[in-house]
Amino acid sequence: MTSRSRSPRLRPLLLTVTLALTLAAATGCGTVPAPGSKSPADRSSSAEPAPDRAELEARASAVQLVAEHVWVTEAAGYALARQSVGVLGDDGFGSSYTAPDGGMFQLSVERRPHAVADCTDGSAPAGGQEALVTCERDGEQWYRATESDHAYAQEQGGLVITVSGAREQVDRATLRSAALAAHRADDHELDRVLPPAGDGSGQQPVERGDLPPVGDGAPDNEVGASG
Repeated sequence: MTSRSRSPRLRPLLLTVTLALTLAAATGCGTVPAPGSKSPADRSSSAEPAPDRAELEARASAVQLVAEHVWVTEAAGYALARQSVGVLGDDGFGSSYTAPDGGMFQLSVERRPHAVADCTDGSAPAGGQEALVTCERDGEQWYRATESDHAYAQEQGGLVITVSGAREQVDRATLRSAALAAHRADDHELDRVLPPAGDGSGQQPVERGDLPPVGDGAPDNEVGASG
């Protein structure tokens, strides 16, 4: 079905994350089995003790994430690239899944006052973005595609959940399977996805030596100010 062209509503993951994941896909480093690989029944009957919820909340907060916005999914042959896990926008969530053959797709979760996942408003593409060539309803989700990228999106409780990727890296069937399997992470899955406690290095702003302790925060360019 040919779409009315519009700008995709969901922002892509940061370029730096994509570059890191490309390297991870090539090396196979930093990946773990898909957290959603067990059914809810299997997870609830797991012999493993349930992680402490307060600790999970603290671990999420340490990397500026909202635990309730962490979602996971699965797709045959793909594993979570754990170093990709991070905040998206103000309090959203983003992660990527990779395959040994170089395949990759992204899972993103964003909160919006008026969550909209469809692609039918007919607005013109934003500068530099490709026009849609496909926009169609597929079950409870919307499928959209440009010449180079495609995505499935759904709305749930004020959130827009999107599974997306380059068409040359992931086919539609895999993308659809991952979109259908996407769900909010339970406590066991949060434990696997979130960085370990005390592993929030690099997440906090770096203190700059060239900013004065008082005033409007303008840089102090005198010799020795930066330490």
